[in-house]
Amino acid sequence: MVSLQLGSSEGSFQQPRPQRRGIMLLLGVMVALSLGLASFYTWRQGSLFAIGCLFGLTLYHASFGFASSYRKWIVRGDVNGVLAQLLMLAVATVLFAPFLLTRSAQGAVAPVGLQGVVGAFLFGIGMQLGSGCACGTLYTIGAGSSMMLFTLISFCLGSFWASLVDSWWSGWPRLQPHSFLGDWGLLGLLSQLLLLGGLAWAIRQWGRQAVPEPERASLPEAQFGAEPRPPRWQQWVFGPWSLAAGGVVLAVLNTLTLWIAGRPWGVTWGFTLWTAKLAQVLGWDPSSTPFWSQGFPAEALQQNLFADITSVMNLGIILGSALAATLAGRMGVRKPPSRLGVIGALLGGILMGFGARMAFGCNVGAYFSGIASTSWHGWLWIGFALLGTLLGIRLRPWFRLPS
Repeated sequence: MVSLQLGSSEGSFQQPRPQRRGIMLLLGVMVALSLGLASFYTWRQGSLFAIGCLFGLTLYHASFGFASSYRKWIVRGDVNGVLAQLLMLAVATVLFAPFLLTRSAQGAVAPVGLQGVVGAFLFGIGMQLGSGCACGTLYTIGAGSSMMLFTLISFCLGSFWASLVDSWWSGWPRLQPHSFLGDWGLLGLLSQLLLLGGLAWAIRQWGRQAVPEPERASLPEAQFGAEPRPPRWQQWVFGPWSLAAGGVVLAVLNTLTLWIAGRPWGVTWGFTLWTAKLAQVLGWDPSSTPFWSQGFPAEALQQNLFADITSVMNLGIILGSALAATLAGRMGVRKPPSRLGVIGALLGGILMGFGARMAFGCNVGAYFSGIASTSWHGWLWIGFALLGTLLGIRLRPWFRLPS
């Protein structure tokens, strides 16, 4: 279960039945919003919304899940998702380097400390109970998952709660921000690429030992090459994409975000801001909280949500995944599996939101963009998020969630 073909995805191909009305409606909304954002704000805002739509389409067509990839690796020995993430990180590391070395953009580099350890661990638990990560929550909502709405709501509440109590960990020990590129230049870049390559080799070998050859040969992924495949253009439009193709496209899109926005892709800040805006409408006073009374957070509260880069990209992810689902003919509302599943989603969202705020980001801002920026905190994040994932997987049966 360790093949990463660029032209296939898990399972056999079925002729798609595009939902034409939905496609036309979504394309109209997306074009109108992109042009509107470009007109009322800047061309960058309209472009970043369009890139958000492409993120959503890519995540859906490649079924690129972070939480599910870790669970498949740990429970079933399926390393394909993790290998695709390592490929994504390697490509993004190379593409980010010219911008970061010339300082034409700012990488996702944050302090290394105890709060990052605790936050990443909480996030790891949360993404297993919530059955998704930060971007996974958005793109599955776009595709019709009603349970992930509960995860999103509690994710927003958890991240906002953490912003109100960030003084709790302000005195915890931590190092100043460090990155391989910043400390060692091109040698740091090469070091990270060697590290990623070494991890990919080790995980690939582990996957071969974890799943015997006869069992691998019987899996749908191994048999896909014998199935009829669609023409190349049709596959890119209607899906499915392979995990490897999805990882490469995500790396390219994150680089475009870095170039246009001046900083890499992030998700969680949008959730925090949405909740703060709602709380403000309900009578909350931002001046009562140090985090919201000064600097960038205070400015963001004064502006329209459409002026916020993360918010418009998050909206783009939802619409882009909805478009991908209608192109594949699979758009439809899916009910939560059970009441206990909803409770798990709510608890998981709280843990992810609170943990992401503590750890300077989620699986996108801290892990993907952090490691692509060669930040030390990105490596710390994934290490402790995986430890939290181990505990989260053990807790899933309590909420009748399949492992």
